[in-house]
Amino acid sequence: LAVVNWSIAGKERHLAEGKNVYLELAPIDPRSLMQGDYMALRFVVAAEVHKALPKTKEPRHWRRDVDASDGYVVVRLNERGVGSFARIHANQSLSDGEVLMRYRVRNGGIKFATNAFFFQEGQAKHYEPARYGQFRVNDAGELLLVAMFDKDLNKLGPADSP
Repeated sequence: LAVVNWSIAGKERHLAEGKNVYLELAPIDPRSLMQGDYMALRFVVAAEVHKALPKTKEPRHWRRDVDASDGYVVVRLNERGVGSFARIHANQSLSDGEVLMRYRVRNGGIKFATNAFFFQEGQAKHYEPARYGQFRVNDAGELLLVAMFDKDLNKLGPADSP
């Protein structure tokens, strides 16, 4: 019970103190965008990370399920807090307006925190205009998905949601 409470306290601190970063959603097959009570997610930055990573020359069936290992990406924030790919992190210092974010390579794809946004049953219509995911990023580059936003960075969800 103590470990669970410690973990919860850490996540609450992450949400309260983490830096706000908005990542633009990448187009996804509309048939799989809304599946039941969740939205499948892909991010534009993930595609840029994938392009920048070195690729192996081995045949696909010889490889494990990854092209590269997990790592960190440097994201540059614009005046609205929207992140764009700057570079793969190679222990260089960050400039003003840059944030370090951890990525994971799974099944040949780049993942940031999650690949789905879950919502209450029957609420899909509130999230259909989603164009950005809002994350809280801590100093270690770990991300937590907080909410979904439209093209004008208006928070999406039912009118009575926080």
